[in-house]
Amino acid sequence: MSTETPSSVPAPAASKTNRLGLELATYRGSKTTLCAGCGHNAITERIIDACYQMGVDAKKVLKFSGIGCSSKSPAYFLNASHGFNSVHGRMPSVATGAMLANKTMTALGVSGDGDTGAIGVGQFVHLMRRNLPIIYIIEDNGCYGLTKGQFSPTADVGSKAKKGVVNELPPIDTCAMAMELGASFVARSFSGDKKQLLSILKAAIAHRGTCMIDVISPCVTFNDHEGSTKSYAYAKDHDEELGEVTFVPFFEDISVDYEPGSTTEVTMHDGSHLFLKKTAEDYNPTDKLAAHRLLHETASRGEFATGIIYIEPDKEDFLTSLNTVDIPLAFLPTDQVRPPKAVLDELMDELK
Repeated sequence: MSTETPSSVPAPAASKTNRLGLELATYRGSKTTLCAGCGHNAITERIIDACYQMGVDAKKVLKFSGIGCSSKSPAYFLNASHGFNSVHGRMPSVATGAMLANKTMTALGVSGDGDTGAIGVGQFVHLMRRNLPIIYIIEDNGCYGLTKGQFSPTADVGSKAKKGVVNELPPIDTCAMAMELGASFVARSFSGDKKQLLSILKAAIAHRGTCMIDVISPCVTFNDHEGSTKSYAYAKDHDEELGEVTFVPFFEDISVDYEPGSTTEVTMHDGSHLFLKKTAEDYNPTDKLAAHRLLHETASRGEFATGIIYIEPDKEDFLTSLNTVDIPLAFLPTDQVRPPKAVLDELMDELK
């Protein structure tokens, strides 16, 4: 028999919780069915970490996706949130309708380079120009992973497929397109850069407007070989970081150790602070012309810039510009959203 007294038995370690009192496990979803080592799984983990650290209420989140390997990702995070898997390329219109119905929700869409850049490019265009409040993540592997690895619209000229075929068509730069069309938050990252991607996602959660995040996410089955420009090795060797990204939420003390004059500070709409440690080129992410020039110059060198490429924190979002009533449209009673018969009769009399 043990002679140990109850007081000498160590108490179990208290579970770590966020500001909502929730554990990290509550932000997870189903077990992934993607290939082992897929970059998409790393992105899922960063989404889970960002939502946990920011104290996001999963029940107030709307998850959207289209078709493709990337579109399976929402099943793997925020199990308590609302999800909708739309048809190929149509996620933007579904998300727009849902946010119009209930603007109090947080929208998070996950798409792929094929879902966005090919069949869905028309819907992508209008989503960007409206500046709808949504975090739009493109899991970019440069190929169609579900249909044996054909080149997608983001595949670079000269990129070699696993079977040896060389791509001869120029790629679509989704970051350049998003900026030109009106997105107010544009970033690019690499699924293997945990720290940078996490900071970008946390900043996106605090932003009010369209956050378009292109994440280079290597396909380990069809596009991770020598000759691919979307492989792990290529991404590590050709990634040009714009600078260190540090995000401080409004509910935390602001404390950074950068030297004066070496950072750009951006205040988000909710009072959070985004700190961007400048590169030697003194890059300014609020300068759209400089952002376009940066994308052009890095692409010409066969590199890709990562970090916060462009941000316009004060731009009015789509739902605000519509000036809708405070009560979400989905909860308005019928008599407030549909005119009575007398109004129709009066209109018909005028047309006689």
